[in-house]
Order: sequence, then structure tokens, then C-alpha cells
Amino acid sequence: MPIRPLPAPNPERSLPVPHPLIRLTLAAACLAGTSGTALAAGSYRKTDTGIIVTPDRGPQKAVRLQVYGDRIVRVTETPTADFDIPASFMVIAQPQARAFAVTEANGQVTLATEKVRASVDLTTGRVSFIDAGGQLDLAETGAASFAPVTIEGKDYLAIRQQFNRGTDEGLYGLGQHQNGQMNYNGEDVELAQHNMDVAIPFLVSTRNYGILWDNNSITRFGNPKPYGFAGSGGDSLKVTDGEGRPGWTARYYLGDRLAVTQTEPAIDYQYIRDQAKWPAAAKAQTVASPESGQNTAGNVVQTQHVVWSGKITPGTSGLHRFRLYSSSYVKVFVDGKEVLERWRQNWNPWYHNFDLPMTAGRSADVRIEWEPNAGYIALLHNDPLPEPDRHSISFASEAGKAIDYYYVGADDMDGVIAGYRTLTGKAPMMPQWAYGFWQSRQRYATQDEVVGVVQEYRNRKLPLDNIVQDWFYWRENDWGSHEFDPARFPDPKGMIDKVHALNAHFMISVWPKFYPTTANYKELEKAGAVYTRALQSGEKDWVGPGYINTDYDPYNAKGREIYWRQMKERLAVLGVDAWWMDATEPDMHSNLSIEERAWRMGPTAAGPGGALFNSFPLVHAEGVYKGLIAYKPDVRPFILTRSGFGGIQRTGSAIWSGDTASRWDDLRDQISAGINFSMSGVPNWTHDIGGFALEERYTRQDPKHVDEWRELNLRWFQFGAFSPLFRSHGETPKREIYEIAPAGSAMYRSMEYYDTLRYRLMPYIYTVGADTFHKDGIIMRGLVMDFPGDRKAWNVNDEYLFGPSILVAPVTQFQARARDVYLPAGTGWYDFYSGRMETGGKMVKAAAPYERIPLFVRAGSILPVGPAMQYAREKVGAPITLNVYTGADGSFSLYEDDGVSRQYLNGAFARVPIRYDDRTGTLTIGAREGTYPGVVQSRTFNIRWLTPKKARAMDFDAKPDATVTYTGTQQVVKLKR
Repeated sequence: MPIRPLPAPNPERSLPVPHPLIRLTLAAACLAGTSGTALAAGSYRKTDTGIIVTPDRGPQKAVRLQVYGDRIVRVTETPTADFDIPASFMVIAQPQARAFAVTEANGQVTLATEKVRASVDLTTGRVSFIDAGGQLDLAETGAASFAPVTIEGKDYLAIRQQFNRGTDEGLYGLGQHQNGQMNYNGEDVELAQHNMDVAIPFLVSTRNYGILWDNNSITRFGNPKPYGFAGSGGDSLKVTDGEGRPGWTARYYLGDRLAVTQTEPAIDYQYIRDQAKWPAAAKAQTVASPESGQNTAGNVVQTQHVVWSGKITPGTSGLHRFRLYSSSYVKVFVDGKEVLERWRQNWNPWYHNFDLPMTAGRSADVRIEWEPNAGYIALLHNDPLPEPDRHSISFASEAGKAIDYYYVGADDMDGVIAGYRTLTGKAPMMPQWAYGFWQSRQRYATQDEVVGVVQEYRNRKLPLDNIVQDWFYWRENDWGSHEFDPARFPDPKGMIDKVHALNAHFMISVWPKFYPTTANYKELEKAGAVYTRALQSGEKDWVGPGYINTDYDPYNAKGREIYWRQMKERLAVLGVDAWWMDATEPDMHSNLSIEERAWRMGPTAAGPGGALFNSFPLVHAEGVYKGLIAYKPDVRPFILTRSGFGGIQRTGSAIWSGDTASRWDDLRDQISAGINFSMSGVPNWTHDIGGFALEERYTRQDPKHVDEWRELNLRWFQFGAFSPLFRSHGETPKREIYEIAPAGSAMYRSMEYYDTLRYRLMPYIYTVGADTFHKDGIIMRGLVMDFPGDRKAWNVNDEYLFGPSILVAPVTQFQARARDVYLPAGTGWYDFYSGRMETGGKMVKAAAPYERIPLFVRAGSILPVGPAMQYAREKVGAPITLNVYTGADGSFSLYEDDGVSRQYLNGAFARVPIRYDDRTGTLTIGAREGTYPGVVQSRTFNIRWLTPKKARAMDFDAKPDATVTYTGTQQVVKLKR
């Protein structure tokens, strides 16, 4: 039966609120749990925190609404009327017994707070939400789906729900994904933890609401159907070889010799077990063996390449979607035109998406050229969805006990993110030094290297706050011991003390992985807190001769306790400042299938790995975070982790984007990945500047390619300076500024400039960072957040706002010296360097010389800039220049505290409110609000005016237009027009 429509909302009327007496009466009835009237179409009953509806028909036998706030409502739907479901890992909030009204009319029961109406159709059980302005935000538009599945002998449900069929709203969030996707309306996204993909099932809409989909298993947004091998018969796409037979023509070459020609039903060397299908006659000779399948990197005697060709003929018209899963070098051609060219390292293949609009019965010729080099490849496809279904919201999860989601309404997208934090936890403040520059590499082999790098930065006066020790500081056969190799690190505490004496901090890599020979493993095993199946497989890792290994079980409470204690006793006591928690998906072995990954992730204390697949990084990080707080209650914990889940922000964790490749496409993909990750509610994000893994042409520093390698690193570094966290890391060549850039070169000068600029901007950056806690904000902002009325801003995937004021437009093409930049409508924009103002609502050709990244500052901004510094808190009381970008009213609330303690939770911080009135040209530096031990009692503020009529270059040493001495009382400065 079709859904009964809600009465048409009136956009000019606010949600009617009952008379106070009626409201109290209704609320009293709610709190008393009074039963509602049985209806012909279904029935409902009130509870202390909402309602439970029994629909007349439909797959869901019961629908429960629970109030979590004036604008937050939980929806739970079950096919059995049983609400006994596991507690959420993501959500820590509880439903509230607060005032709400329940009414029944037109076949619907409606729960109304003062800010939202949630209605359930008594016939179908479908749920919809209308906001306080009468706008229909969200409506279930398809029947709920519950399909029984069994995982490791336990019963679950594969679930799916569709909303807002045919919608035109902008959709964002969902974690971190690496295909350049920005607005997810019309897109497909798989939420499955991977080295470079972070699953956070939280969606934010331009209609100013969000959906938190509370499910721990692999989840598909968009098309609920899993992608299958192109031409394998699971879809309408037919593939024929050169003879017209079903399948692909596959040609395997050894050197220039064609070794094998055969027809294959699918292109499928996706995972490690698939390599057994390699044709014997195409096996390459290597140094190690005359027959070893694909080449082993570095042992090549015979080069290989494979060419697949075929004619693809769709059975349905529309947008056909393809996913090429690949590593090494690959090119895809359609009708002779190159549509994709990629490289990735072989131990970390990933998907590369392309779409083809096709007409049923009309064929296209496809050719795929691949250099295997021990790599992986598969071509996947999905048929078109009808356009209204493609432009809808759909979540489909592989395993759960119920459909369980939260509607989060707000006045704007920032408010939606704040609502997400209400449910899943606030993001605690990072220490101030974390917003400085980090130097890392894979890897520092000795303690002398670690101290030497910090000392060299200080000698060169290049700002630095954090040095990072990557993996393998232990003895070769000792992974999981958390003990330094005494031959290379004879005095780890002394090493860390020297780093501290140089006013820097020390971060160390810790994995959830253990060799079974270590004492730490044995203690965890005794507690039943290790995954035994990985050991049973007998497979070895890549270290030395190879060692069998496994991960611990963070779902085991005793296991979490032991894991942290082992870290504390062997590492924290040395003075470690921060924790790099690597491979937290967990990544237990490279190139396993999803199914095998889920199976090896067990047995867990909470159930099968397949049902918990995405939640591991949250549970793991939370155990360490709580341990850190117990160990040092007044020190802000800092965790860097490769993966996350809904709620990860409450664990003091930042995320980095994984082991990316050092390529221009990968640099570009980081931009939208970081924006959408931030819009998922997690404010602190970073990436490997320069990319982690390199092509051989870069690794060997081929003179023909060294200029491109350096330019790629420089452009990535410029982007990194305006990322939430500023971090250089990667494989050889070395990544230190003075190693990668010749002294005195344009590259060196540019890296030095942006490293210094990052520290000059510390008053601005630290305030924006503080606001992630105090105002539930984010740092890396999609243009849509501040300009939702500008539809062109919705889809921009290569620009963003760094805080409220600075528009950043990274350069992502080799040898580009200008780029198109879209300036959102409704305000003016100042070029950061020249001070020239542009009107918004247009595309401009921005200068992008080798040494500069395009930056624009929004009119009405007040941008505080401090002195050049070597570390974040070197000059706490130094003068600050307030750059006032006139042309609009503006404000900025400068934040200060001690930078390291958790006393901000007790109110130990200060704000300096600053306002600019453009009509009168008046800047008001307000009275200080709050205080903390060590507050700067007297500070010089230099004022610098930027106006639309006169361009003025950014000059940090120029004489200010005005100077005031601020002692905590209000100061007023007038612009001389």
C-alpha cells in the first residue's frame, strides 16, 4: 500500500506548540506511560521517552521513537516487536523523559517536541520528520527490509531503509573515502574499514538534519546491491570477446612475447587467494625462482603485462557504474579513449571509480592494460538505478538486530554536527602543540636519528613541535613487546628527554598486533583476549623470514585493560607524549578478502567479526584513551589512528588518511576525503604529506622525475599547512624539509614560508581548534557549510574553508601555475597575498606560482596573526596583529588557555571577544571573559585594516595602522576612512 502523505507543510508557519497547560498535561501522560487508543490501521502506546507503534501491516512489527533532545529522535524498527538489541558502541547519550506531545490524526501518530514532529504511519509503519519551520526533512519512502542471515552460527538480519526518494538535497559526511566524491546525492559509498577508508555512518543534509545509522557491520549507502564482476552474469551487462563469445579476451605477455591468450569470465585477481588462477604459461622468471607466478618486486627477470579487451553491452539504459580495484600500473580505455590511469602499491590496492552513461543494446569497446608486478586487479560493475532511487538516501547493512537510526535536526549544518556530538560524545581539546608541525618518516632506525632530526630543525630555525617514531623500533622477532631494540635505541628515556629539552614532543607507533612468542601476547592469551584464527592460518607477515601473528581483542574488557597497562609499563613511563595507533581497521594481513578479514577478526568477546566489522577502531581507541586519563588525569591525551567509527572523536583521536600513493590524483582525493570526514563530526584529521608509497621512479630519485617528485611534495606540503593537523610522513626518500628540498631552492623557501606561516597563524588555529570542543565545531569546512544558499558551492570538491575565514585552494596538477577557484556568493574575498578583493559568486583564475598556494580571506574576517616561532608555545605573550578584512561585519573570539592541561573542562580558559562594525568602521576588543593560571595580563594588539578599495599585500613586518595595549578591559579602534 502506498504511504499516506503527511499534510502539506506550510513553509510560512512555524510548528504549532500546544498551550502550556495542554503541553504539561500531554507530557504528564507521556511520563506516566499511558496506553494510546487502538486504531483500525494499527495501534500505539506512549512510553516515558516516546512511543511504540504497532503498524497494521508491513515488514516492521513494531516501531519505537525515543526522544534524545528537542531535535534528536531515535527510530528503532524490528520485524518481531522485540527491542532487546545490543547496546550501541557509537551512542553514549540516553533517551530523555522530557516534555513532548503525542497526537493521532489522518492515520498517523505524531510525537512532537517544540522543535520537531516525528510521525509514524499506522498502516505501514513508515516514519517521517517535519522541522520547526514546517519543512519535511526526512521520510521513509520504501518499505523496511529485514532478511535473516547467519554469521558463525548466530542469527542476524540484513537490513535496509530508503528515505527521500528523488531528493535534490546535498548530502555529506559518511567518513573518509578516496574517490573525489563530495556531494553524495546520486553516489554509492561502501562503509567498510580499510587502510584508506574510514566508515562513519553519519550523513549531513543541506536541509539541516543528519542521520546517524547505528549499525556496526559493512553498510552500503546508495545502491544497496553489492558490486559484482563486470560481465559475470549478476547484472544486465554482457561482455563478449573478440570472437563474440561470453567473457573477456585476456592476453598475457612476458616481455614482448605473447605467452597466453584465453577468454576469462571476469577480471578477477582481487585478493591473495585469487592469484592461484594465474595461467601457468604466463608465470615470470625471477631471481628467486624460475616459476613464481607474478614478478616479485626487485627480482624481475621477465617483465609482464596483461591486456583485457571486450565488448560490453548493457541490458538497461542509464548510468552504469564501474569500480576498478587495482594496484601497480593500469589504464582503462572505452571506445579508444582513456578514462582512467592509476598506480598504487601492491600491498594496498584500492578502488578507482568511473561511470558510463549507456543505452540498452548499444555496445562499447573496453580495453584494460595492466603491469602486474605482483599486483592485484578486478573490474566490478553495478546496473543503473532508476533516477529517483539513485537520488535518494539509502542505507543497507549486512548484519544487525533491527533498523536503528537517529534523526538529528538543527538550524544549520554546524548544529547538526553538534547534535551528532550530543549523541556520540564531545571532541576533547588537543594539546596546543598538536597544531604545530610534525616530522615523521618510515622510519627512524636509531635514537640518534630521532634526536638528530629535531636538533637539525632547531639549528635551521625551521618550526617543529612533534617527532614521530614509526614501527619496528623493537627487535625483529619481538612485535608487540613494546620494547626498544637496545642495539639501536640503548637509552629510549634519554632520547625522549633530549627531544623534550629541545622543546619538542615525542609520538610513538603502537599496533594491536602481537607475535605469540612475546610475553605481552601470552598475558593477553591467558585472558582469552586474542584472535586465534589468524594464528591457525599459519600465514606469516613480511618482516625478516616472516612471523605468524595476530591481534588482540579490544571487545574483551580485560583485554583492553591489559593492552593499556602493557603500553604504560613499557612506553608511557619513558615520557611518551602521544600515541600513533596504526592498523586499527584491523589490518591483520594484506590483500585478504573482506570475508576472510571478518573471519580472522575473531572470536571476539562481543560476537562475530562480520557483525562488528566497522567498530574495532572505536573500541580499541577508547580503551587507550581511558587508560591515558587514569594515568595522567590532568594531561590532554593525544591519539593518532588510521581508522575510526562514529564516536571516535570522544577518544582524543585524530585520524590520518592512510597509506596513500604519491601521485597527483591521490593528492586531489585527499581534499574531499578530509572535508567529508570533518563533516562526519570528527574535527582533527591529517594525511601523509607527499603521499606514503612511491613509484620506483621517485624512490630511486631518477633525474628525469625528481622535479615532479619535489613539486608534488611541495604542493602537498602547502595543502598540509592548511589541514587540521600538519604532518609530513612517508617512505623513502627522506621527508625532512632539508632532505627533500635543496637548501636555498625555491622549494625550500616555500616550505620554510608555510611552516613559519602555520605558527604565525597559531592564535587563529588554536582558537578554531578550541571551538571544536567549546562550540562543537570543525576545522576543515566544506563550502556548503557556510554558503548553503549557493548551489554551486555544494559540489566543490577541491576547495574548503580552513576555519571560518580562510578559503584554501590546493594545486593538484604538475606544473600548474594558476588554477580556477570558485568564490562563493554573498560576500567579498581578499587574496591573502596581494590584499586585492574579488566579489563572490564567480570563478576566478587564481595565480598559483610554484612557491604559493591560492588563499582567500572572507570579507568581515578578523584574522589574528602572531610572531614567527620555533614551537607552538614559544612566545605566549607576544604581540598579536589583528588583520581586519572590511566590507562586512565580523567577529572573532580569541581563545587562550595553558595549552596542555584538562583544566579547560573546569572553566580554566579565557576569551577575548573582538567585533567589527563595517558601517561605522569600529573595531571593539571586548573585556576578557574568563581566566586561567598564567593568563597573559597585558598584551599588545596591532591593528591592520584591509579595505576593498585599496589592495594591500600581506606583510608581517609592516608598521600597523594602530596599536593598543590590552589589559583585559574593552578597547575601541576606529578605521580612518
